[in-house]
Amino acid sequence: MAVQHSLELDNGSCDDDGHPARTGTLWSCVAHIITAVIGSGVLSLAWSTSQLGWLAGPIALLIFAIITYLSAFLLSDCYRTNNGTRNKSYMDAVRMYLGRKRTWMCALLQNLSLYGTDIAYVITTSTSMRAIQKSNCYHREGHKAACSYGDTSYMLLFGGVQVVMSQIPDFHNMEWLSVVAAIMSFTYSFIGFGLGFAQVIENGRIQGSITGVPADSVADKLWLAFQALGDIAFAYPYSIILLEIQDTLKSPPPENKTMKTASMIAIFVTTFFYLCCGCFGYAAFGNNTPGNLLTGFGFYEPYWLIDFANACIVLHLVGGYQIFSQPVFAFVERWFTNKFPGSGFVNNFYTIKLPLLPSFQMNPLKICFRTAYVASTTVIAMIFPYFNQVLGVLGALNFWPLAIYFPVEMYFVQKKIQPWTRKWVVLRTFSFFCLLVTIVGLIGSIQGLISAKFG
Repeated sequence: MAVQHSLELDNGSCDDDGHPARTGTLWSCVAHIITAVIGSGVLSLAWSTSQLGWLAGPIALLIFAIITYLSAFLLSDCYRTNNGTRNKSYMDAVRMYLGRKRTWMCALLQNLSLYGTDIAYVITTSTSMRAIQKSNCYHREGHKAACSYGDTSYMLLFGGVQVVMSQIPDFHNMEWLSVVAAIMSFTYSFIGFGLGFAQVIENGRIQGSITGVPADSVADKLWLAFQALGDIAFAYPYSIILLEIQDTLKSPPPENKTMKTASMIAIFVTTFFYLCCGCFGYAAFGNNTPGNLLTGFGFYEPYWLIDFANACIVLHLVGGYQIFSQPVFAFVERWFTNKFPGSGFVNNFYTIKLPLLPSFQMNPLKICFRTAYVASTTVIAMIFPYFNQVLGVLGALNFWPLAIYFPVEMYFVQKKIQPWTRKWVVLRTFSFFCLLVTIVGLIGSIQGLISAKFG
């Protein structure tokens, strides 16, 4: 990172703190957020709504949207310290406000969460690629045909693409990727909403019930409802990369003001799509709502539209994978740079020129570590290819500690909020409520994962 930093200083202007000039705007920020938020999570929301029912399902989606905005509001104020120093990452902010011990705990949780999200993206992408093949098979052979395909080859293909994509240097060079990925996410969300709406019209009635899909026992119903909460928790928060996104914004205006506006716009847009996809998916299929709206084959026709929607998912998650992996790359490479300042393997960059392509800088550590990272996420996805259960576990693990606990604690320090004041009590109560949601979501999702693997 140090060598790259010096290269950027030579090739462009700098901010007042000597770092490379930031050029991000409100709309590039919105694109980054939408790319991060509307990912594989949106595809599970119809199933989540079906487990919770017509009353609790939409209410849960709205509550999680409000919680996500509150988390973003608190965290965006922690970007700059009182003396104006920038916290360029989530970890920097925790270190600044909460000290070294909690920084290590945060580092473990954050990087595990980002890593897990990339595993989920490998699973989702391979499922969508397989769905394209199955859709064409059903169109040719009929809806009763077997059309059974594995997903291992698709996971390996996606992993190969990500090995190449992972050599993108950092967030400042990824604006184009986020814009393309955001367009893709809008497209397949619209298609999922449109197909669900069309199916409701064709059925002539709204399916589903107040209490959701019935289960064999009260315990089974609770497990599934808890897992549904975990899936919704996975779909919303982006706190772990919020400060990295905020660090791309030019100033003035103040970065926290731009981030709050961008968060409001992005969360409003994503909540609209989530409600549309979740509610119309449940209304269309009722108790038979598939775990993945566009790959579970509740829809068979028009097959070309199903293919196009799944192609958009694949293109979106190529970008989404990078949005979540780049902070891990930056953290590990920064650690190696500080630990081994004299190592050529770690710090040397080499210029490579390929035919018909512009020259680019390559670093041995980046090539080796990023390739190993992509390979490991691909292998784990092949071992646990369970879409809803994996999303639920990741959502629950990520939700309270990273989206709620750390932002609340940092906000207390940054704003010098005293114990037992009204704001302190409100935020403590808010944090405790979210902790309960995390616990039940994690329990339900782990039970579902164990049942899927060994049941």
